Amino acid sequence: MARAIAPEIALADGHVPDTIRFAVTDVVGLEELRRDFEPFRDALEAATGKEIKFFPVADRAAAAVALQADQVDVVLAGPAEYVVLRARTQAEPFIGLTRLNYRSVIAVRSDSGIASLEDLKGRKMAMSDIGSTSGHLGPSQILAEAGLEPRSDVDVLMLGDADLQAFENGDVDAWGGSALDYERFFEDKSNAATDFPILVKGESLPNDVFMASDDLDPEFVATLAQQMVNNQEALIDAIVSVESNRKYVGSSLIPAQDSDYDPMRVAYRAVGVNEFSEFIGD
Repeated sequence: MARAIAPEIALADGHVPDTIRFAVTDVVGLEELRRDFEPFRDALEAATGKEIKFFPVADRAAAAVALQADQVDVVLAGPAEYVVLRARTQAEPFIGLTRLNYRSVIAVRSDSGIASLEDLKGRKMAMSDIGSTSGHLGPSQILAEAGLEPRSDVDVLMLGDADLQAFENGDVDAWGGSALDYERFFEDKSNAATDFPILVKGESLPNDVFMASDDLDPEFVATLAQQMVNNQEALIDAIVSVESNRKYVGSSLIPAQDSDYDPMRVAYRAVGVNEFSEFIGD
């Protein structure tokens, strides 16, 4: 039996919508929202008895503006995005969407002579996109925890989708990114894991998260959270029925709170960001 989720006490009653306006921060445009989340929308309507209306956003910043302007009720965000959205809007996290093996790793070329994180000092290391949770912030935090300054001690190259190709070609000595991307690196390739061994695995990263506008009534949000947890099998099945959402295979829906994302704030500080009001990499 799913455990009950108690509503927080509010100083004043909030809004109880007839229609829930829903956005996803990393899905741009209405067509893409329909393509990737129409099955989930249908399943959420069945679970809640509410109409779910898509609210397309152009980027992460647009999601923040929509929350500030009370144009959207619920937003699905990644953990790095959550930290900024929370700082700018005070939107409440209420349900975490877990991901299997969601962690960062650092791997090296077997011929690099690198045997420890300390050996990375002065060496070239590829990462993907600036601001990416698993492709930038996670690996940077691993370096920082080892006493390395990610912005100076290691020659970090932010290469986007070309990061693993540079690693394979020998343009860099090391690579930091998602554990799942590392696994996919060996699919349909002649590469062997022994040629590109993992140097260190990071801790599990915080979950993706459903956030509720702070204009919503807390009891309504608590009820919505309980409905999602109680119907999570149908909701997850709907999400992963779309190929682009296969990263959520094996996921679950669990209660979320702001402190769950403190490790992400530590990761931001590792790359020199101490104020969380702006998205990095935009």
